[in-house]
This record gives sequence, C-alpha cells and structure tokens, in this order.
Amino acid sequence: MSQASAGTAVGSATHCPYCALQCGMYVAKGEITPREDIPANAGGLCQKGWTAAELLTSPERLTAPLLHGSPVSWDEALDYVAARIEAIGAAHGPDAVAVFGGGGLTNEKAYQLGKFARVALRTSQIDYNGRFCMSSAAAAVNRAFGMDRGLPFPITDIARADAVLLAGGNVAETMPPFVRHLIAMRSGGGRLVVVDPRLTQTAKMADLHLQVTPGTDLALALGLLHIAIAEGYADLDYLAARTTGFEEVCTSVSAWWPERVERVTGVPVARMREAVRILGEAGRAMVLTGRGAEQHAKGTDTVTAFVNLALTLGLPGREGSGYGCVTGQGNGQGGREHGQKADQLPGYRKIDDPAARAHVAAVWGIDPADLPGPGRSAYELLDALGTADGPRALLLFGSNPVVSAPRAGHVARRLDALDLLVVSDFVLSETAAMADVVLPTTQWAEEAGTMTNLEGRVLLRRQAAAPPPGARSDLEILRGLAERLGCGEKFPADPRTVFDELRRASAGGVADYSGITYERIAAETGVFWPCPEAAGEPHSGPHPGTPRPFLDGFATPDGRARLVPVDHRPPAEDVDEEFPLYLTSGRVLAHYQSGAQTRRIRPLTQASPEVFVELHPDLAERLGVAPGDRVRVRSRRGAAEGVARVNASIRPDTLFMPFHWEGVNLLTNPALDPTSRMPEFKVCAAAIERCAEDGERVA
Repeated sequence: MSQASAGTAVGSATHCPYCALQCGMYVAKGEITPREDIPANAGGLCQKGWTAAELLTSPERLTAPLLHGSPVSWDEALDYVAARIEAIGAAHGPDAVAVFGGGGLTNEKAYQLGKFARVALRTSQIDYNGRFCMSSAAAAVNRAFGMDRGLPFPITDIARADAVLLAGGNVAETMPPFVRHLIAMRSGGGRLVVVDPRLTQTAKMADLHLQVTPGTDLALALGLLHIAIAEGYADLDYLAARTTGFEEVCTSVSAWWPERVERVTGVPVARMREAVRILGEAGRAMVLTGRGAEQHAKGTDTVTAFVNLALTLGLPGREGSGYGCVTGQGNGQGGREHGQKADQLPGYRKIDDPAARAHVAAVWGIDPADLPGPGRSAYELLDALGTADGPRALLLFGSNPVVSAPRAGHVARRLDALDLLVVSDFVLSETAAMADVVLPTTQWAEEAGTMTNLEGRVLLRRQAAAPPPGARSDLEILRGLAERLGCGEKFPADPRTVFDELRRASAGGVADYSGITYERIAAETGVFWPCPEAAGEPHSGPHPGTPRPFLDGFATPDGRARLVPVDHRPPAEDVDEEFPLYLTSGRVLAHYQSGAQTRRIRPLTQASPEVFVELHPDLAERLGVAPGDRVRVRSRRGAAEGVARVNASIRPDTLFMPFHWEGVNLLTNPALDPTSRMPEFKVCAAAIERCAEDGERVA
C-alpha cells in the first residue's frame, strides 16, 4: 500500500463513498488520489469520486444534535430518544419501535444495527433501503445457485470474456470505472449487448442495443432462451451434469416464440437472434443484470429468466463466464448479509431457521427464544408507520426515503404520523428535516470499517480525516442508546471489535467472514467471501477466500443449479387513455442515490443542477414542447415538474426522469414483487404536459 499505513492518519488508504465498485483512493488535506491496487478501479475515478472530499468540509455539515429543530447536547438528545423508545414500547409493545437502515453503511454498522433492533429493542421491525436495490436479483440467484453474491467472479474476469449481455444497467453513468473492464473486453475482440429502453451512454458503446418497451425485459429473456434452445446453443452436457429443471423450462418457454416476443417488447427478431448468436458462439460469455431489469413487481422472475438463459448456455461455474448482478449501493453486498434485513441474521442466515437462531443467539449472549421473528419488508414497513397496528417510532440510519422510496408523498405522510422519528445523518436531508431528533454522524473518510464490493471482496475503509467536533459515529450512537436502555456492554463502538464479533456470528453461514481480519484485508488488498476461519483438510493454514465460488458446484444441497420456469406478465400498471406513456427512472453521471450528498457538492450541481424529463422529439412536437421548457409529469399518485430534454435516444412512448431529486418517486408505483418485495420503480403509466408560462393557458 504505497501511501497507507496501519494507522488512521490523514492520507490513509480508503474507499469512495458512493457505488458498489468501492474504488480505492487516498485522502490527504482535502485532495483525492486514486489507488492503483484496487482492481475495480486500478487508478481511475469518476467525477463523483474525484470531488468526494468536498463534502468533508461542507458548510451544511451537522455538528450538534437537533431536538425539534433546536441544537441540544448529546446527553439531552440521547436521553430523550431512549425515554421515548421505552415509553412507546411499554405502551404498544416492542414492535412499535422500528429501525430502517441503508445499503451504504459499513458491515460493522449494518451488523450492529440488526443486533440493536433485536437485542436492545427486541423488535422484528427492521429493514433497509437495499431492499430497493438488488433484492430481486438476490432472491433469484439464491433460488438458482443457493447463494447470492453480486458477481460470483472477480470483476477483472469481464475483460477476459468474449461476450457480455448487460440487461438494465447504464454503468457508463452509474459507475464509470466499471467501463474500463468492458473496454478491455471489446479491445480483445469481445462483443457487448445492452438491453435498455434508452440509448444510454452504455448502449452507445454496445455492438448491439436491444431497445425494449419498459416492463418487458422478462418477455425478452424468454424469447432469447427460446431462440437459444431452438437454434442448438443449449449446452446439453452441462445441463445434464450441473443443473436440474431444464425440461420444465424448455416446455414453458416454447410459448415465447420470437415473433410473439417482438410484438410484446418491440425488439426485432433479427436483433434477438443476433444477441443469442453472440452469446452462444462465444468461448466465454457473461449475462449481467442491473436495476433496470430488477426493479419491477416481477423482478425476481425477470432475473430468473436471464439466469435460465445463462445456465442453458452453460455459463455459470465456468472460469471467465457466468451470471452476475451489477450491485448498486456502496455496501449493497455486505449491507444485506449481516442482519439489517427483516428476515435475516448475520452470515446471510434466515431468521426463522432454528439452527441459525441458536448460533447467533449464542454469540450475542441471549436466549434464542428472545430473538424476534421476521418483520415487514422496506416499503411495507414504511407504509405501516403511524398506523393502528404499525410502528409508532422509527430510528433511521443511512437512508432518505422522502426522496428514494416509491410513492414518496405517501411515505412522507406516514413519517409525519409517527410519535417519534429519529434520523442519524451528517447533513439535513429531506427526511432528516422532518425528524423529531437528528443525530449528527461521521461520514465515509472520518471513520474506519469494512465494505464488501460488488464482486464479494471485503475491503478496509480507513479513517482518513478527523470528524468535526460534535459528530459521532453510528456505532457510538448505538452504544449511547444501548447504555440508556440497559445493555450498553453488548454494543462496543470500536469497529474492529464489532467486526471480530461479526466474524463469529457469520461463521458457518452462507456469507462466512470468520477467516477475514483487518490485517488480512490490508495485506491482500481485500478478501473474497466465503472465507471460513480455517481451510480444512487436506489444506493447512488460513482459507484463501473464494473469488469464484461455483467452479466445483453450486451452493445447493445437491450441488446443482436450479432452472425455474417463469412467465411474462405486463407491468403492474400499464398505459391507458388517461396515462398513455411509460415513465422510467434512473441515475445520471453527476449524482448518487437520493442526492443528499452529491447535491451539496458544487461541481456536481453545476454539471447537473436540476431534475429533467427526457422525451422523444416526436412526442415533444405533438405536445408543443421545446428543449428547456418546464413540463409536468403526472401519474395516479401525484405530479412532478422538470426541464424538458428532447432526445431521440429514448422511445417515443417513454419518459425518463432521474431520481436524485424530490419528484420522480412521487409518481412511482409501490406494487411489490411477491418474492423479493421489490417495488416497481422502473415503470408506471404517466402523462405529460407543458407547464404554462405567466398568463398563458395550456390545453
């Protein structure tokens, strides 16, 4: 590590606060220097990474707790929160107090938050915003492979592939350093196929762009699989040796002949056949999905269909090939492994599994019977706040649901109905502005801990800057509350101590971190999980980690992957006469998630200052809309305004809005996937009109 040391001095090696690449960087006196030793970025950064240090000195930093909007001491704030928690719990039961976490929290904070909910509060009501990220992919690959790891291979394998199909991901804007691996792949003669309703910057790089109608990715995947089977690309030897369920899938997909799929998706048959040929004739090939394919009320089935395609072609479990999910949030992988999900305990254990409960309870020093059962999923939890049988109090860490949740106006009303809202944040986000108590926390470069990036590599975030006086880490906040609730000894505030307990709690689980230590991460520039404490016979010494977990078999009882029949269905809300357009959403290059961080960084706000609505020139002409006009988009849930961007890269029947500002999620549909409980962010029915100027009437 060229500039880093084992200490926590300014200039220590750390990682970017944003996406799941977790690009390596150094921070010294407000200057960012990219690290060369992290394969995900290998010396590159995006605009967000280069400007990340500006937030450390933002004049909008919170440095004192706020009680009903007024600064108070830490003791007064924590005493108030603890007393209100105890009173609400005594009056309404432990499930009257809920916890909502975030996919950007370190592994240590995610673990401690889940433990705090179940041990200090004894509530089942905990979930996190990662449910809105890749829960559909997680559900699908757990079903298919027995284990959910975003990329079950190192990201550098992408450069060695001969073909990559990317469905619903715009990595050129969402995580630009990822693109270097695609460029290397194409420079070596590989081909890139992109599935997206828009001609995004990523789609412009592609050899083939499949421009689907929003909400029809599942039908497309079924059509590609039909073609692969019909044209002899199925790897029958692989299917017989390593999978089950192919015959059932083969039968079910027979109904999705190419011409039918073209009518549903709008993708020409010739392009579908070309995509299958590219994948089927490649020596090494990968099928990757992103949020565009996953954030649907049928997202689990959509990912399953793409997994079925990959398995039929014989890709997963072969070096240089496979299926993978392009994880979004900074710790989207680790954040869902260690207990802040409603149905989960550390190590990716199920909370309703008696053996899992016994193991974790022993680590925590409690009776397994005292562990609560599964709670509500993220949107269902938010929807229940302040209702007769829902939580009366919410502790919120690392999330901004007033902007990021579907049907956000309704969510804001539910937050307003609470008896107590406590938000831990380092700026006054839209959600924090509603809170009874705001607790000022440290941010990325001011704290230590581990993050797990999209390839399952556990990385070490070192403290690289001193926090401002008055800010405390989330671990310190949880310890302070636990002390007041009578169990402070169970909640250490030192990240290394928490990680060592996490290791014990995860031991033997699917996501086994027991063989990973801070020292190993530093020495090896990250360690891939699963990594048990010992390698076991006939090996000796520590386990090396598992960069490619499926080479010798899948994590199912019989070692075989499961193909599962699925069928296409329309969006939960299709277009009609009143709402004739599809609305989809996504990210832009300059901003991240709800924008609470990036909208406070001057170069990023200059690059992308406000919400916009992208529409096709034919639609704009029909509406009398010119570039730069203000337009209003309506759905059945509300309305939002933005500046018109007229662009032929989008379908004539589709609108696009970025979700970094309050706006688009006032419109989105909260319909949930029956398996993953993922809301349908990516498609709803909408209408658009030009906003009237002063004194003007608009028909």
